[in-house]
Amino acid sequence: MMNNYLYDGTADGLLSAIAWILEEEPDPEKVTIRERMDTLFEEGFTIGTDATQAESLFFRLKQYAPDAAHTLYSFMLAEKEGMETSLLHYVSLAFKHGDKVKGYLTHPAVRDIVNVSKKAGRELHRMKGLLRFEKLQDGAYLAKMEPDFNIIHPLAYHFSCRLRAQHWFLYDVKRRTAARWNNGSLQFGTIEQFTTPALSEDEKKVQALWQAFFKTIAIPDRKNPRLQKSNMPMKYWKYLVEKQGE
Repeated sequence: MMNNYLYDGTADGLLSAIAWILEEEPDPEKVTIRERMDTLFEEGFTIGTDATQAESLFFRLKQYAPDAAHTLYSFMLAEKEGMETSLLHYVSLAFKHGDKVKGYLTHPAVRDIVNVSKKAGRELHRMKGLLRFEKLQDGAYLAKMEPDFNIIHPLAYHFSCRLRAQHWFLYDVKRRTAARWNNGSLQFGTIEQFTTPALSEDEKKVQALWQAFFKTIAIPDRKNPRLQKSNMPMKYWKYLVEKQGE
């Protein structure tokens, strides 16, 4: 018989629920966990959210199996619904087998979690090269994006090391979340109603020059649209200066 558990739908709620189950359940493989929907006939025991417990779980996993912890982190960026039980089984196996767990791809939970994690990791890596910052009239820089996964936190930390001297913003249009770096401080928040600020005159000139260069440098006889779309999917073209008008 499977024991059913519920959590509040947050990342901290999920991780603290997993931590509780690993402590209390003798066999996590016989346990399911899902988000609580507060319906009349919902069955399952609700586990309360404990941010400290969630942080402790991640820290312990990072100490014992750092690669598995990285997989867990990347998976959480994906915000995949309906995979909570798979994540529970993956973490349970990681504490048993350490980083060798990533090789157990015949286990459905391991296979599913690793695959989703890789997709989120690939998009994060891709966006580090595809993100375009535009200089605004007030001297700050803005980069807009619409990623499939919720990667704004690791992306912002990446650019906080690369663009330390600039004042910049990242804005996730799809999730209406933003990151701001200014004077050595990184902040995150939400923007419900966003209006794109005016670009500086220098930015307009640079964009025009870049577009002209991009068109001039291309060799018509060697154009390969299929290869280009493979290396740079069209879903990212919306915010690329060189692809405007295509």
